[in-house]
Amino acid sequence: MSSGDGTTVLWRPTGPEELALVRESGWRRWPPRLPDQPIFYPVLNEDYAVMIARDWNVPASGAGYVTRFRVDSEFVSRYPVQQVGGQTILELWVPAEELDEFNEHIVGLIEVVHEFH
Repeated sequence: MSSGDGTTVLWRPTGPEELALVRESGWRRWPPRLPDQPIFYPVLNEDYAVMIARDWNVPASGAGYVTRFRVDSEFVSRYPVQQVGGQTILELWVPAEELDEFNEHIVGLIEVVHEFH
């Protein structure tokens, strides 16, 4: 999980609406959660993010994107890894009220690494 430079690489599958808000932030922040989204779920495995973007976001909104970003490892260690399926189905569960603080610990830019339509 940790990349050796004090950061942890995470991925986030997302649809076009959320991605537009990330773009508006200058690729530096995740937007606030909606009222029915109490948790922000970044994932620890690129293949898992691809599966969600391709198999869930595309049917739901016509497009799916996989983003990659780095977060300060010491900060992100407060969130225990959640295994929500097979061995590689790993997520962090960040409460919506902590997302602003989480965003402050992103190192560098959020980048799109895969796109599906």
